[in-house]
Amino acid sequence: MQATGLMELEAVVAVARCRNFRAAASELNRSRSAVSHAVAAMEKRLGIRLFNRSTRSVSLTEAGELFVATVAPALAEIRWAFGAASSRRTSMTGTLRIKTSDDFARELMAPIILQYLRRFPEVKVDVVTKDPSSDIVVDGFDAGVRPANHVPQDMVAVPLSYELRMAVVGSLTYFENRRKPRIPHDLLLHRCIRHRHQNGPLTPWRFERHGKGVTINVEGPLTLDEASLILDAARAGVGLAYLRESIVASDLAHGRLVRVLDDWTHHLPGICLFYPSRRNVSASLRALVDLIREIGVQSEP
Repeated sequence: MQATGLMELEAVVAVARCRNFRAAASELNRSRSAVSHAVAAMEKRLGIRLFNRSTRSVSLTEAGELFVATVAPALAEIRWAFGAASSRRTSMTGTLRIKTSDDFARELMAPIILQYLRRFPEVKVDVVTKDPSSDIVVDGFDAGVRPANHVPQDMVAVPLSYELRMAVVGSLTYFENRRKPRIPHDLLLHRCIRHRHQNGPLTPWRFERHGKGVTINVEGPLTLDEASLILDAARAGVGLAYLRESIVASDLAHGRLVRVLDDWTHHLPGICLFYPSRRNVSASLRALVDLIREIGVQSEP
């Protein structure tokens, strides 16, 4: 029988069922003396005798009858709970909960998750994009997805991408009567769509060239906190947008957007899946990690 850490209760219920210490010990895969000591310990803890014992028989006392009638169903529930929790280590069932941001979920996790669900249809995946910087352990998540430099040091990290590259883009309509910026400081003369993080601060636009970095705090008519909305606004000609290359790649390829300052590209750390420990990892999470490693680290276009 699987150990539950409730040996004394297991012993009492087994003896009550078998009416014999030796038979109960065999059922529990314990020695007779261990079962006897466990029952005695429970009686001492309760301060009352649960069994009447003789050299030939064992029977429940009135208090023992009441105690076992109450404890036995609860103990069965506990055994079931232990078994259900333990089965997650080996069976592909249950729900896999992942915390990330909206754009990381869309750009990198979606293709992996879709393939994962095709392979393991019995597993449910719950991806939450609200407050991606919160503690995944406190919030009850199996894993999270963040840039590598934001993964807590006590977590196991699995790379999902190489370095990410940023791009400044605008629509053909926006550039009809405007000169394209040639250096980052030219952005101060342009209408820019600003990005505000969910926790408040605006995202500065960062650039690199020949080992030197430049940071520009742009101005503009619109501030948003979601990458897809920024992309929609850029397509509509509201202003210039500062987004990851992977987000704007299709629009650049189809001519809906034009890239500027591409010789000033800023690089960001790659993205990682992370989870709390290498020990006692559920089968569903282990399968996701294996799939990510099978697919390989992704690079942006």
